[in-house]
Amino acid sequence: MMNLDRFIEQQSRRLAQRSSRRGFLGSLGQLVCGAVALPLLPVARARASVSPAEPPQSTGDPRDPGDPTLCEYWRYCAIDGFLCSCCGGARNACPPGTEMSPLTWIGTCRNPADGRNYVISYNDCCGKTSCGRCLCNRNEGDRPAYRAQDNNDLNWCLGTESSVYTCSTAVILGVEE
Repeated sequence: MMNLDRFIEQQSRRLAQRSSRRGFLGSLGQLVCGAVALPLLPVARARASVSPAEPPQSTGDPRDPGDPTLCEYWRYCAIDGFLCSCCGGARNACPPGTEMSPLTWIGTCRNPADGRNYVISYNDCCGKTSCGRCLCNRNEGDRPAYRAQDNNDLNWCLGTESSVYTCSTAVILGVEE
C-alpha cells in the first residue's frame, strides 16, 4: 500500500509541476463548451421505409404521384403528426369515428407531376386517441407560433366535440396563382 501511495504522490507532483490551475480551468471550460455544443451537430436520421411485406401504395392517379402512407408524399411538405392514411383514413379523409377540425394550418407544396404549387389545408382529425403510426414532421415553410395559421406545432382540435388528437390529413384547396 505504501508503494501505491508513493507512486500516486509522485505522479500528482509531476502533474502539478507541468500544469497550472489556469490551464486546467481552460481545458475544463473547453470540455464543457464542447459538451453543450454536441447536440447542435448534424445528425443523419434514418428514413422510414416500407417493409418488404407491404408493397408501396399509390393514389392511382398519375396527376397525384406518390405513396400517401409515406412522409415523402408531395402533399405532406408542411405536415406534423400521424398520417391518417396509415390510421384507417385517407390523405384527405379522417378515420371512422373521428371528426375533422374546422381549424387548420396551410402550406404550399409542389406537385412533381405537373410542377405546379398547390395550397394544402392540413386538418387534424379528432375524437380518438393518437393513432401512433406513420409519424411525419416536415416543417417546410413553418412559421413561429405568433403566426398560428402557418404553424404546425399546435393542437388544432379546437372547435370539435373532442380535443383529443388522432391524426392529420392533407386536403388540396387549390392551385397557387
